[in-house]
Amino acid sequence: MQKLGMNPDELANIAVAEADHWWYRGMRLILAEVLSRYVSVPASARVLEAGCGTGYNSEWLGQRYGWRIFPVDIESRAMRFVCHRNLQNGVQADITALPFEDDSFDLVLSLDVLVHVPPGEESKCVAEFSRVTKPSGFIVVRVAALSALRSRHSEFIDEKQRFTRRRLMRTLAESGLEVLSCAYANSLLLPVAIAKFRLWEPLTRKPPATGVENPPDWLNYLLYKTLALEARWIGSGQRLPLGQSLIAVAEKLNPARRSVRKSS
Repeated sequence: MQKLGMNPDELANIAVAEADHWWYRGMRLILAEVLSRYVSVPASARVLEAGCGTGYNSEWLGQRYGWRIFPVDIESRAMRFVCHRNLQNGVQADITALPFEDDSFDLVLSLDVLVHVPPGEESKCVAEFSRVTKPSGFIVVRVAALSALRSRHSEFIDEKQRFTRRRLMRTLAESGLEVLSCAYANSLLLPVAIAKFRLWEPLTRKPPATGVENPPDWLNYLLYKTLALEARWIGSGQRLPLGQSLIAVAEKLNPARRSVRKSS
């Protein structure tokens, strides 16, 4: 049986880099734009982060929005980072069997987690996300996109699958969710990624390795501004045709709304 979750050896690398690294900063900006456009939950919202890693995003979300965050991860090392951040409500658990009652959360987020479960298991995860989400609540899922973009870093972190827009939308819809948006991100740098992952890495034949070291300040800034430009584009409701990531927003329809839609 394949082990669920990311290679825990990468957690310490992420913890060092994620506050300043261009990708983490830029993807947080894109997430904020998506939440602003598509998600409406009260300030008192209960929010689950399914697969919280170091807990940085949970901390950031709680500070930014004032939500009551529940960080969950299967990996014990991840939970040690969560405890170090003094985050409340942290739970070590498998996201295919969440230890929460039905209809517990206003919002469920899963950021770059489904890529670490074996193909086919993502449906169980999404079904659990749906089960614990309140009617009219929201689910936000971010995943790595396009199998052709697998890299040495993908191998190092034990990435088991990648998604296309169509497959991610189908997975969400099969759990009875209404997909409000599903957009590619990290798109402008796609030509660079293709050159690096499909040309340079096969030539160098280096072993799998972390990919989250901070680059020189000037390059870090330039790459971040590229994602900031995409954030404005995605936040305006536009879609990019392809990208290295996908971010989807779905709503769990309450029974009354579902009945109205079926009868119309």
